[in-house]
Parts: sequence; C-alpha cells; structure tokens
Amino acid sequence: MSKEKYAPQERYREKVGMVQIKMNVSPKTEKDILDKLESVPNKAGYIKQLIRQDIARQKSK
Repeated sequence: MSKEKYAPQERYREKVGMVQIKMNVSPKTEKDILDKLESVPNKAGYIKQLIRQDIARQKSK
C-alpha cells in the first residue's frame, strides 16, 4: 500500500516514531483501575500525567 493511501494520522505516527503500549487489566481483580479509567475523559493523558508525577517524585529524592 502506498503512503498516500494512509490516513494523515497514520503518516504522522510513522513520521514521529510513535509507540503503542498495551496492558491487560482483569475486571475481576482490578475493577478499581477500570472504574477510574472509565471516569476520566482522557485515559492516555491521565496515565501520562501519573507517570510524569512519579518521575518528578523520583528526581526529587
């Protein structure tokens, strides 16, 4: 398939080298995590914010 047929978002992701990360969450044992993620409007932004806060805490130690 030629690059022209890719959606603009796909061309951008390829150009900048985006990485997709997936994880499994069990609704039986991790329902609290699923409930929290369902309550936030931007799951990726929320997770990135938590990671950045953790990085900042680690640097300040």
